[in-house]
Amino acid sequence: MPETTITAEPGVPLITITREFDAPPELVLRAHVDPGLLVQWLGPRELTMTVDRYEARDGGTYRYLHRDSQGNEYGFRGVFHGDPTTDGLVQTFEFEGAPGHVSLNYLTFTERGGRTELRTAASFTSVADRDAIIDADMSRGVRDGDERLEDLLARLQAG
Repeated sequence: MPETTITAEPGVPLITITREFDAPPELVLRAHVDPGLLVQWLGPRELTMTVDRYEARDGGTYRYLHRDSQGNEYGFRGVFHGDPTTDGLVQTFEFEGAPGHVSLNYLTFTERGGRTELRTAASFTSVADRDAIIDADMSRGVRDGDERLEDLLARLQAG
């Protein structure tokens, strides 16, 4: 099974995440822009996700909630910049529990022999902001989400 690699160089306000998926780039992109698919994989396994809005287009906004078993909600929001394509998807990302701490995320979907290398570069306004999201156990949610995305892509391709 492919591994998710998360890199955060000391002193640099950037997180880079890479993983290869056994699916074509168009399908991996679709899983990122179709809210009906997004809710099936994004985030930690134990949380459920609902989408308030998800306008994957230049200037479009999004907002979604993750909910735990006790009913606690965690909201996230952002704006898309440019129209998402397999060449790139650019969006801001903000946890509503820490307003004003926004990252700019750039995702690329590169075809590699029938598979897709997904690379996310998340740029933060400070190293402290980057470290805060790492300290919030972001890696667990990313890894859970990537495993769930791999399963969803397999189901979609199986028809």
